[in-house]
Amino acid sequence: MRSVSEFSRLRTSAGISIDDFADAAGFSRSTVYRWERGITPPRRAAVRMLDDMLRRSRSPAAVLAAEEETGTFTFIDLFAGIGGLRRGFEPFGGRCVFTSEWDKHSQLTYRANNECDHEVAGDITKVSLADIPAHDVLLAGFPCQPFSIAGVSKKNALNRPHGFLDETQGTLFFNVAQIIAHHRPKAFLLENVRNLLSHDKGRTFEVIRRTLVDELGYQVDWKIINAKSLVPQHRERIFIVGFREPNAFSFAGLDIPDVLSGPKLGTILHPEDGSEEIDPPFTRGNIGSVSEKYTLTDKLWAYLQGYADKHKAAGNGFGFGLVGPTDTSRTLSARYYKDGSEILVRQAEGKNPRRLTPRECARLMGFEEPGGQEFKIPVSDTQAYRQFGNAVVVPVVKAVASLMAPYLRTEPAPVVVEDTDRVLEVAFG
Repeated sequence: MRSVSEFSRLRTSAGISIDDFADAAGFSRSTVYRWERGITPPRRAAVRMLDDMLRRSRSPAAVLAAEEETGTFTFIDLFAGIGGLRRGFEPFGGRCVFTSEWDKHSQLTYRANNECDHEVAGDITKVSLADIPAHDVLLAGFPCQPFSIAGVSKKNALNRPHGFLDETQGTLFFNVAQIIAHHRPKAFLLENVRNLLSHDKGRTFEVIRRTLVDELGYQVDWKIINAKSLVPQHRERIFIVGFREPNAFSFAGLDIPDVLSGPKLGTILHPEDGSEEIDPPFTRGNIGSVSEKYTLTDKLWAYLQGYADKHKAAGNGFGFGLVGPTDTSRTLSARYYKDGSEILVRQAEGKNPRRLTPRECARLMGFEEPGGQEFKIPVSDTQAYRQFGNAVVVPVVKAVASLMAPYLRTEPAPVVVEDTDRVLEVAFG
């Protein structure tokens, strides 16, 4: 006889069904059923949510309805892309009150997958501080090209400045700092490429740290997280968390699996055996075969092999990444639409490899569960590849949001900074 899991006992005491809890908490039903049966340990955020239900006098249904309507806390979504940061915070009671994303194609995907009771603003540099509503949490995956290894190399080759000297992108951090200085949110989460930490021998990150800590007065912690723990992709990003009021928050408490125990690509690839619902235009036929358009042409495959052989002979490590169901992929990039070289999927003997489909990219980035077709992709393949390559890995954001959530439910008095311009002048010179 199967023993009852601790999660099952807690859920039963809270008086909520498995399906209702999955819907309310934002986890898949298959995940909650695994917790229920004791197959895998539940996420701490799920346990906290059930604990909250038990502590409150209202019924679980009323609590969930109230949180769905008003949110436990409000947040703004800057440089929103297709909404990866937002999808990480909404399961914990967050309610988005402002969104900014300049790219029209990303706006289309964002709107298709997120309910907005507000307009999606374009260029954040053109938005008045007064037009941004008050909020508890600021989320921003500010553009990373000025700090990434590839971006720096390209700008050096073109004799162009990078980092804070880049007028068009490097200074966008200053807009984030200006919003923080004006609105004094309870907390913020910033995301960027891992190279931000070492860019310009660490001087770029020191300016960011000094701005946030010394000038704006926030308690700040940061961590480079490899998404390989949660999705079958090697993808390292830095996450910077700040709180206005001192508390015990620390990334030391982050609850994610070891990278060696992460999932493999077989969990996100189309099975092509009839077990998955047909998903046009990505799959077709009676068994859901991947469309032939994703298979590399003979010319492109020959070019990529020749390119790899050339660099191998020169002692360089450049080349394509050929993977199968038992592998973990390289980092999905925004340039994936060009040739797909970083992640090529092996096919049957004698058949050229193929690109991932946009649906597989959605799963690889955690925008939907493996095997799912929940995330709407209303744009062309080219735009979809760009959007997923620029996105955050949603399960990683959920893990960070879970760690932050307990500190977002208190309401200390805000500290208002009257002279925002003076703060920024001191911070940036």
